[in-house]
Amino acid sequence: MSQYVIMSKRVFVIEQITEADFGCEETERKEPMALLKLRSEDDSSEKYVEVSEAVLSDQGISEGKKVIFTEDGNILKYVRVVAAVIRDGDRIFATARGYGEFKGWWEFPGGKIEKGETPQQALAREIREELTAEIKVGDLIKTLEYDYPKFHLSMDCFWAEVTVGELVLKEAESAKWLSKDELDSVRWLPADEELVEEIRKGLS
Repeated sequence: MSQYVIMSKRVFVIEQITEADFGCEETERKEPMALLKLRSEDDSSEKYVEVSEAVLSDQGISEGKKVIFTEDGNILKYVRVVAAVIRDGDRIFATARGYGEFKGWWEFPGGKIEKGETPQQALAREIREELTAEIKVGDLIKTLEYDYPKFHLSMDCFWAEVTVGELVLKEAESAKWLSKDELDSVRWLPADEELVEEIRKGLS
């Protein structure tokens, strides 16, 4: 389960960040605050919020970034990615992350969508860069929405199959082909875990 519940899926773009009109020395506030000018992606409406400068620094939030708000009012950086569930018959391909907090946890390969790319184009490029192979991107399985402590992840997950070359690890720590009965044998990243049941149904 995700750590927070999303009150709304509205995504905001940070157009401007300025210091709040008051200073810590002149008020009872215990930390510096920033004033964010936000614009909704849905209807272009504007929104102004005050956020701790420490929160912005901790999450890497800056002008031009996208954010959402949790039910309890916390701000989270919005990250949109794509993932490939590469299938070979009744098996799917999974990789173990080789870095960071979740090093050694398992996930479906993919990455961020660059400006001007469709999700399908981004996925084909990411697999080419990470695993050297060319893939055919199939149907969308599901779009996952998951709140990690420091960012909100929106992940478009597609079926895929290798069309040219072989899957060669360039970034991941290790990889496995998993059957339906082996899906629970690895420790999935929290967001990816929510996809496993959909995959299990697809492999039936």
